[in-house]
Amino acid sequence: MTSRTDVSDMDMKQRQRYDVVVVGGGAAGLSGALTLARARRSVLVIDAGEPRNAPASQVHNYLGRESTPPGELLEIGRGEVTGYGGEIVRGRVASAERLPGEGRGFRVVTEDGTAVEARRLLVTTGLVDELPPVPGLAERWGREVLHCPYCHGREVADRPIGVLSVGPLAVHQALMWRQWSDDVTLFRHTGPEPTDEEYEQLAARGVAVVDGEVEGLEVEDDRMTGVRLAGGRVIGREALVVQARFTARSAVLESLGLVPVPQEMGGEVIGTYVPTDPVGATEVPGVWAAGNVTRLTEQVIGAAAAGLMAGAAINGDLIAEDTRNAVEARRRG
Repeated sequence: MTSRTDVSDMDMKQRQRYDVVVVGGGAAGLSGALTLARARRSVLVIDAGEPRNAPASQVHNYLGRESTPPGELLEIGRGEVTGYGGEIVRGRVASAERLPGEGRGFRVVTEDGTAVEARRLLVTTGLVDELPPVPGLAERWGREVLHCPYCHGREVADRPIGVLSVGPLAVHQALMWRQWSDDVTLFRHTGPEPTDEEYEQLAARGVAVVDGEVEGLEVEDDRMTGVRLAGGRVIGREALVVQARFTARSAVLESLGLVPVPQEMGGEVIGTYVPTDPVGATEVPGVWAAGNVTRLTEQVIGAAAAGLMAGAAINGDLIAEDTRNAVEARRRG
């Protein structure tokens, strides 16, 4: 590497076996790697370079780093990891498998066929936001097309906000975003009709309800200015809230036999995740997961905390194994 913060192309020839390989170099992965590197473990982070929050201009609710650009936060984290001896390479992991024999660990294989071994794995591959099929949403995602009021509400406060209904959680979304603006419109689109009680709640909070499907967005000078309904009617809005489906990037975990499961909220399936215990251990011994791949609604600071907990748990597990091996060696004389 040419500097502390560089992420090199795939080159894992410095070492063929690590204490821990971390798959994914976002907040969770780098935090776990930092914890392990400070614990004097050999750590390799393999990062595909596709952070979920790349479209966003800033990270919010991260104490001490409020409003830091996402790329800058990751650059700082990479520098911290490599500063303690951790290694970071760019690449995409295709699969992982357990090596034959007790205590052998795992083999991790990248898409280009490069392989490396690890005693333990930490998978922090995140999730994919699957947007409703409305033209223009993807292009404005993370800018004026939003989903989390705690991530973006302050930045669109007091502006005209729309909420796109695609399921039964839309009323809840509209009432949530009403905290940040008194000009909120719920677009019925393909979602269910609100109940009488929900209509009363919306009316009491001054949330307008518009029938008809949304056909697209109006954009002028690279800024969203309105929502266009089928038939051509345009309603001025400066932000549009959507309910994305959160799908865990679980291919690596699935290659180890771990199956993602649905997550429900308010009686609706909002996505899939891979279950873990509170410190990130999966059902496969030696494999941990942290961040959005296992907690769909986690924000950046929470993902970083989960990485820390997983890293500490992995180190504790390795200490136990090191102790068992030392005892066996001592008994052998």
